[in-house]
Amino acid sequence: MLATPALARPPEANPDWLRRIESGDVALEAHADPGGRGGQVRAMIDIAAPPQVVWTTILDCERAARMTPSVKRCTVLSRDEAGRVELREHVVKWSFLLPALHSTSRLTLEPYRRIAFRCETGDIKDCEGQWLLEPLDGGRTTRVTYENRATAPFGLPSGVTTMAMRRDVPAALRALRRESVAAAR
Repeated sequence: MLATPALARPPEANPDWLRRIESGDVALEAHADPGGRGGQVRAMIDIAAPPQVVWTTILDCERAARMTPSVKRCTVLSRDEAGRVELREHVVKWSFLLPALHSTSRLTLEPYRRIAFRCETGDIKDCEGQWLLEPLDGGRTTRVTYENRATAPFGLPSGVTTMAMRRDVPAALRALRRESVAAAR
């Protein structure tokens, strides 16, 4: 788990958190980075699909633009022989007022449990996060936790990054649920 100060407490410490996800909603915390240079987000959702299906859906570059409105392109640049490390490029467009952002990230894969990522090059030079997949209901359902800390590009105020996270992360998680449930059928 990311141990950033604003998101250090477990989700269960928030009495609203589990009630929200158990009712089918997305639970979300988003804050400005304590250093004032970006934002942090933690979100959780339950998906009525096995972890293997959710895992495959998260890693499917072809689906990335359908699941996250700001993602315009996702490309796997390289993958190690064991399939445990990938280098990916994303092109993101947050607003018509901003240029498209290019970012290259290294993903570390622990199949069906965890996808950790860290930005390496591009416009978003400083980000790190993870996807955690927890099987529920005998593996028929997956609890997905998403965490990310990112520095705002181009010297944007951290509020802009946090606002984009509050808008895009719930939409992406709902789309992940939609795509995963459809793939599980």
